[in-house]
Amino acid sequence: MKDRASPTDHCSRDRKRALLARFLRDRSGSTAIEFVMLAIPFSLLVFAILESCITFAGQQVLSNAVDDVARQLRTGNIRAADLNELTVRNMICDRIEVLVAKDCPGLIVDLRSYATFADAAKERITLTSSRDIDTTGFGWKSGPSVSKNMLRAFYKWPVITDFMRASMSNLEGGYTLQFAASVWQNEPFNE
Repeated sequence: MKDRASPTDHCSRDRKRALLARFLRDRSGSTAIEFVMLAIPFSLLVFAILESCITFAGQQVLSNAVDDVARQLRTGNIRAADLNELTVRNMICDRIEVLVAKDCPGLIVDLRSYATFADAAKERITLTSSRDIDTTGFGWKSGPSVSKNMLRAFYKWPVITDFMRASMSNLEGGYTLQFAASVWQNEPFNE
């Protein structure tokens, strides 16, 4: 004897087909589904653009701050005798505090004098094995009149959006390294 489908099985199959056909014809929810399909990638793109723009703005503010402080040192408006680690750091921090946390917790400054511009050009950014900035050899002293100097500022910029953290951060803890430098020869000024 062959297994025959009962009339209730046949009705059940027909009902399922009719329900599926009605579902496929119905367009009332398609806008919501399309919105969800487009809203998620659009939101991710907007957050990525905002994160990148704010990061680039922070980089530009840091670069401008380093240029301003270097100009003060180059012209002799600020003398080497008046400088210490805190002075140089605070001068840069005051200029970038518009975009960073109060007291600039991620700011590291290096100010040194060199015999030649070639010596200054040999300086490299070194990271430790734990992906942090190696500050060995950093200084806080500007040279006298007509000396060659370099001011470098590093800022550990926090990456805010979680999905961008993996691709944007290059330091431990989800930070990206912001860096600015200025190399100059001091103008002739009275010591």
